[in-house]
Amino acid sequence: MKLTTNNQKLIDECIRLDLSENDNFTQVNEYFEFFASSMVLKDYDLSDDDIFNGITGKGNDGGIDGFYLFVNGELVTEDLVEDINIPRACPIDLIIVQAKYVSSFGEDAILKWKTASSNLLEMKPLDQYKKRYTEKVIENFTLFGKIIKKSIRLQCKLRISYYYTTLGLRNEIHPNVIAQKDELIGIVNSIYPSANVTVHFWDADQLMDTYNRLPKTSVNISFADQPISLGASDMVALVNLGTYYNFITDESGNLNKRFFEANVRDYQGTNSVNKSIAETLYAPGNEDFWWLNNGVTILVSSLSRVTSKEIVIENPEIVNGLQTSREIYNYFTGNEDMLAAEKRNILVRIIKPADEDSRDKIIFATNNQTNIPQYSLRVTDNIHIQIELYFKSKGLYYDRRKNYYKNLRKKPSDIIGVSFLAQCLISIILKKPDYARARPSTLLADEAIYNHLYSGEQDLEVYYKAAMIGKIVKTTLNTSQLSKSAKNDILFYVIYVVVAKMLGKTDIKFDDLLTIDLTLVDSVAVNDAIIIVYSKYTEKGASGSVAKSSSFIKDIIDTL
Repeated sequence: MKLTTNNQKLIDECIRLDLSENDNFTQVNEYFEFFASSMVLKDYDLSDDDIFNGITGKGNDGGIDGFYLFVNGELVTEDLVEDINIPRACPIDLIIVQAKYVSSFGEDAILKWKTASSNLLEMKPLDQYKKRYTEKVIENFTLFGKIIKKSIRLQCKLRISYYYTTLGLRNEIHPNVIAQKDELIGIVNSIYPSANVTVHFWDADQLMDTYNRLPKTSVNISFADQPISLGASDMVALVNLGTYYNFITDESGNLNKRFFEANVRDYQGTNSVNKSIAETLYAPGNEDFWWLNNGVTILVSSLSRVTSKEIVIENPEIVNGLQTSREIYNYFTGNEDMLAAEKRNILVRIIKPADEDSRDKIIFATNNQTNIPQYSLRVTDNIHIQIELYFKSKGLYYDRRKNYYKNLRKKPSDIIGVSFLAQCLISIILKKPDYARARPSTLLADEAIYNHLYSGEQDLEVYYKAAMIGKIVKTTLNTSQLSKSAKNDILFYVIYVVVAKMLGKTDIKFDDLLTIDLTLVDSVAVNDAIIIVYSKYTEKGASGSVAKSSSFIKDIIDTL
């Protein structure tokens, strides 16, 4: 690969250094698919697991290395579709990534996109294409079709974006490639005439710029009048609705999701509360907005005055007011001309917590005053704080606050996600690898399961060993020659089998994990388990439906 410019050489070196710290990949060309998707999706603030799960795999992928679907800025997975709330007129974003670790842009990638898009974007059963495309690709476009059907009467704004990423240079793209791009847009618009279809060429310069761009942590906010303040660590003020809209959006006009990571509630869609908020926005009376609606609470790491009506804040976290913020965002999106004339205000509380304990208490209190599912508050439970501290003493980082350690540039191989730990526990203790595999986004929604796994009565070493075993298995499995889809399908079954074989029993209790010597969980033990699971997996048909079946674990146990 010929690299001539400084940016080409620098981004290549960055990729290789990042690869050395990531246990999920061994080959630089495979890692580049993950890296490119990470850069394209940087403003969505996804976890590494979210990005990894969107990688579609090798061969028969239709030129689709990464597939990501968002409704109103929120990533959609299969287990969320049934109960998803789709707000009226919200954006639906389909983002498709093709990543080639080469120094040029060719026609082949777009030719594949043209064929795959004409085949898979149509509203029709996709079974006829099972021999042409991988199971993962078919599942992804089936998911897209379900979302389109659910939103068909909601006047949503469909945006389909293709990102072709290489280490090449944009100014060297051949005219034939540009012509193929225009034809692709025409094909997709013939299927969805009202969709906004774009094709982006991300070269070494774009990748380097995005790689170097830090998350926005320092923000100025202006008040409608002087704030009320009883000390240096808190303020209460009115903020113009237009000013607040600009505060919660990024340079592209998208909702800045990073500000809302600490808000334990998701957007609840068109429920009665949100309808009332929307009505006060779209049909204003003589009352100011803040008279009729609860305000928002923003936690910060520091705040300082710029003028009597303006402050600068660091690391803002909107811990209460997501529903209100979303409705304000929806109201002004596409109607930016109304911003300058807006006279109404929202009530804003800005607090600098004294410590982490105070921060968690504020998050819990501000989200526990109305009826929301208790599981939404779980990351503030004391058990998760204890797990985080215990893991840190062992050199691991428990990602209780999504992407907190990623943003601190901790090695990905040292970060354990909340969902991944839960998946390991559900697989080992509950003997439900199928549940762990099929429901990554809703694992802790079951009250009984949550209370059993996180009662606070278990030794913290149990969680550490479950996480380490999961990490070792995942690393070893990723170095195997199996397909990516097979690795995803059997991962949690292999974790279960490793533990069951080491203990010599299939009914595993929490305390059993304390007896395991982690030095014995090596590549030999893991590969033995892989052989057992993969053999049964292929015997049953080697598909995602096999891994998601509740009967497959029974077959594995019978084999053991």
